[in-house]
Amino acid sequence: MTASAESLTDAGAVQGRVPDFFIVGHHKSGTTALYEMLSRHPQIYMSEIKEPRFLASDMAPRFPPPRGRALPQTLNEYRLLFADVSPQQRAGEATPSYLFSHTAAARIAELQPAARIVAILREPASFLRSLHLQLLRSHVESEKNLGKALALETARREGRSIPRRSHLPQLLQYSEHVRYVEQLRRYHAVFAPEQILVLIYDDFLDDNRGTLRKTLGFLEVDDEQQLEELHVKQTTRTMRSQQLDDLLYSVTLGQSPVSRAARATAKTLAPRELRRDALRAIRRVGVLGPAPAPDEDLMRELRVRFKGEVVALSEHLDRDLVAQWGYEDLD
Repeated sequence: MTASAESLTDAGAVQGRVPDFFIVGHHKSGTTALYEMLSRHPQIYMSEIKEPRFLASDMAPRFPPPRGRALPQTLNEYRLLFADVSPQQRAGEATPSYLFSHTAAARIAELQPAARIVAILREPASFLRSLHLQLLRSHVESEKNLGKALALETARREGRSIPRRSHLPQLLQYSEHVRYVEQLRRYHAVFAPEQILVLIYDDFLDDNRGTLRKTLGFLEVDDEQQLEELHVKQTTRTMRSQQLDDLLYSVTLGQSPVSRAARATAKTLAPRELRRDALRAIRRVGVLGPAPAPDEDLMRELRVRFKGEVVALSEHLDRDLVAQWGYEDLD
């Protein structure tokens, strides 16, 4: 039975916990850092798989990603992610595409009406640039020029110009990621306002501890707990060659006769830890490279294009993001 066909409220079908809260996104906005920090809290249990994607029925991959872990396909498999939650803990998961998804909000509400929702939003132009770099690294995208990738949206919506390795081509609709108010309204339609916390990426960067404490308070756990702070990472590297990355990965796994022979030889010459460190170094130097400087003309074009979204978001949140993000003087 598929996730979309399976009832999420059939209590007799399976036993076990479902999450108490969800970090719903966006990508490249600090969700991983928040997930990691919350997982260190003794009163919180985060799923070992950070992004189960189970409740985004419209985000099914075209094919299983060759490097990804197997994701839950049934409600029972999903609940098993939280089998070790103690009665004293709050259970959570973090799937950035839940905010992008058109179906996740309603499905989360069906599964857990009392859920707490955490969303993180980022200034549109920097967000799209960082997202594009990440999609290149994960082989979802192949067009290295952000402007050209944006221009391909219509063709890709029609099923054309989709990269061969792209297992989630839905993510290539860059403009759809910036429909912030529309995305939040999907959650406000099924959850009370006090169940939704909207964070701003800049606040997370500027005040890591304060943002964490705010989130802990929202989740109603001890916000005085001393937790290791993690700096929010900003993507600064891009993919030099996806073909070389594939080759390196196949050698690592020994997926061809040549690579299996090379790997067997390597095993006799170096300990496992040294081999792993060497392969990481090769990927860092040979496969990944420094991201090019932002195209300022394109970044301004994006800010002009999405100013209306920023104005609407400012009104929706009753917060002046137009000034904070530098959109006030744009034509």
